[in-house]
Amino acid sequence: MPRTSEPWLDYKRAMTTTASERAKRDRLRSLLRQYESVLVGYSGGVDSVLVAAVALAELGPERVLAVTGRSASLAGWMEATAREVARRLGVPWVEIDTNELADPRYAANAPDRCFYCKNELWGKLTALAAERGLRTVVDGTNADDALAERPGWAAGQRWGVRSPLREAGLTKAEVRRWSRDLGLPTWDAPASPCLASRVVHGLAVTPGRLQQIELAERALRRDGWRDLRVRHHGNLLRLEVPPEEVTAAAAAWPRVRAALRTAAPDCAVGLDPLGYRGARAGAAADGVAMLATTGAEVVLRGAARDVAWVRAPAAAFLRLVETGGGLVAALCRGGVRFVAVDTTDA
Repeated sequence: MPRTSEPWLDYKRAMTTTASERAKRDRLRSLLRQYESVLVGYSGGVDSVLVAAVALAELGPERVLAVTGRSASLAGWMEATAREVARRLGVPWVEIDTNELADPRYAANAPDRCFYCKNELWGKLTALAAERGLRTVVDGTNADDALAERPGWAAGQRWGVRSPLREAGLTKAEVRRWSRDLGLPTWDAPASPCLASRVVHGLAVTPGRLQQIELAERALRRDGWRDLRVRHHGNLLRLEVPPEEVTAAAAAWPRVRAALRTAAPDCAVGLDPLGYRGARAGAAADGVAMLATTGAEVVLRGAARDVAWVRAPAAAFLRLVETGGGLVAALCRGGVRFVAVDTTDA
């Protein structure tokens, strides 16, 4: 059995949980051995890192190659993470350039955008695997991923890409647990989809918009925000953080706002009062009352004019954000899809 270069990757000593979960782990190891040699489509996220780590332990470095696709859609910090984690794993790693932005079907940003990105990526990785003599191309799709909502997975199927985590039945929670047991640095990493996923569907994906998103998120990460999305609506940037962090973001709004405005001086900016993991229930009447008592103004923004940009005096800003579900319920009755709250006196 090949030995890995770092003791914290000794999967033999990893803590296990239930018999069912142990069986899934054994199944993943068995699948990787059956593949004989693998090229891992590798983003540096929790799923692909686990695949690369276990493949390295099972097959050895001469039969594993992790590959990251580099383009304007890949955030610089994700590229750096992918490189550093591969170095720590001791897994061979390379980057290849992709040019999905040159495909007008990708740039148009319809709901199937990911298909055209992944179709190009998997085509290039399949060719590279053949060139390197690697038998199987694999990805990090897990058993929880809703395939109907993942056109990129369909592109992988077109190229014969295997999904060993999914085939072994490993869920996202189980992937994180095994990664933690192995000491992998990505075990608790937030999900980090590509920058293009921040551009609302129907609005063209352009290098300029991707750069604005990356600059804004980079500045906020430097300021300590770890789990966030900056959504681009064309003439407005809408910040989403986890619901439990919305109040903290509102309290820090002057500094957060400055980072957003510096990244995109031609855009309005606002904080989503619900956060990005789903809406909290709220009464529309509460939202209407709050709008009236705070003297807030509402302007339609976004390329599709489907964002209610709510501006209130700084003294009322936090109360307005905390209305959350009620505010959104009040505003979304008229066809508005998103809400972003800002201050009038910033």
